[in-house]
Amino acid sequence: MGARGVGPRVRAIISLDRSTPFGFQRCSRGDDRRNPHDWYPLSVSSSPVTTTAPFPYIGLLSLAGAIFVSVTSEFLPTGLLPAMARDLDVKISTAGYLVTIFAGTVVIATTPLAAVTQRYSRKTLIVVVLLVIAVANVIAAIAPTYGVLVAARILGGLAHGLFWAVVAAYAAHLVPAHQLGKAVSITAGGGTAAFVLGVPVGTAIGNALGWRAAFIIIGVVVAVLALVIVKFLPPVNHHVERKAGEERVPLYRDPSFKAVLLLCTVILILLTGQNTFYTYIAPWLTDVSSFEQGSVALVLFLYGGAGIIGLVGAGYASDRFPRKAFVGVVLVVMAAVLTLALATASTVVVLIAVIVWGAAFGGIPAMLQTRMLRTASFRTRDLSAALQTTAFNVGIGGGALLGGLLLDGIGLDVLPFVMILLVAIGLGLSLATDTVKDRRERHQLRAS
Repeated sequence: MGARGVGPRVRAIISLDRSTPFGFQRCSRGDDRRNPHDWYPLSVSSSPVTTTAPFPYIGLLSLAGAIFVSVTSEFLPTGLLPAMARDLDVKISTAGYLVTIFAGTVVIATTPLAAVTQRYSRKTLIVVVLLVIAVANVIAAIAPTYGVLVAARILGGLAHGLFWAVVAAYAAHLVPAHQLGKAVSITAGGGTAAFVLGVPVGTAIGNALGWRAAFIIIGVVVAVLALVIVKFLPPVNHHVERKAGEERVPLYRDPSFKAVLLLCTVILILLTGQNTFYTYIAPWLTDVSSFEQGSVALVLFLYGGAGIIGLVGAGYASDRFPRKAFVGVVLVVMAAVLTLALATASTVVVLIAVIVWGAAFGGIPAMLQTRMLRTASFRTRDLSAALQTTAFNVGIGGGALLGGLLLDGIGLDVLPFVMILLVAIGLGLSLATDTVKDRRERHQLRAS
């Protein structure tokens, strides 16, 4: 499938061709003859956004800010596991299950909540869920027991799931299809900033003032970002209007639905691998490698900072050569993690490997989200966003759970090797599905 976009100064003529594979559309520019393999998903022409509107930097940056605080809230326990475990008198693996519980709540609740709230304004929902996330963080900060903290994480998970079901597709409502890669890279910058600033700063605050202070502060910041959204985020119309006489077709029968499910499977496997190791990176750095506890926040900061490089690259590559770029960064992630796993005695080598890992992985979520928005048709965008959110959080929670079980049963040393194995499986599935799709497209073209 061609990855090139339609130029903003060229009036593109998009028409549905029922003979095209997977419900894709052929794109033509007047008499310009295109390569027969240049296909665009249904979503290219489905969005009501026009290319004459100015690029919505302010709106996208406000979304990025909301994503920043939401992701920081989700992963804040990662850098504070030892302190939380000591204060609550539980094992580190038990404290790590807070990530699993949060993600599990997202998995169970996201799709039902997205369906129930389908009629409501997307912007209003973002504001409401941010306020709920703020309250959940305050409850976590004052939790007297592990059970109350679990309840606070469940509340946060409910809001976080709906948040992502709305936000994941929001950028596609603001820009035309050929600018999706750029738009997603901006909003995904909020997630990268969470790893660059949010989690490391939260870890530093937790080490200096206590983990409860870190949760209080992030709760206040989330509330402030809700006000920013009210002021700066443009509202969008997410409803699909049916033509006269058009029958409603179940979303699961949409031509893009199978491809969406396959992509969700790839996301699930990759994120499971990543979080099997990353959830327990703090104790791995101190117990397996030889970093001091006080230096963990700096390592996490460098990891997230390196992710900015990957994110900037993703914004460029996703609109030009998405497949090759995706394969390349996944291979770099595997190589970096293997290096740090084999060189635990050298803090310099481990630090360099962590930075390379962060730079490579930093662009992967944006690449996957851009691919999802291009794979799903306009009418399935909200559903695909919910399924994508579910896949991400099954991976996050499943990875944390698997990592905790391996930690208790075998030890921290095995975690990076399990991550490499799972990431390799995810990459293999992605390559296999792309190969099958290309063959079907060529077969359809020869038959037409």
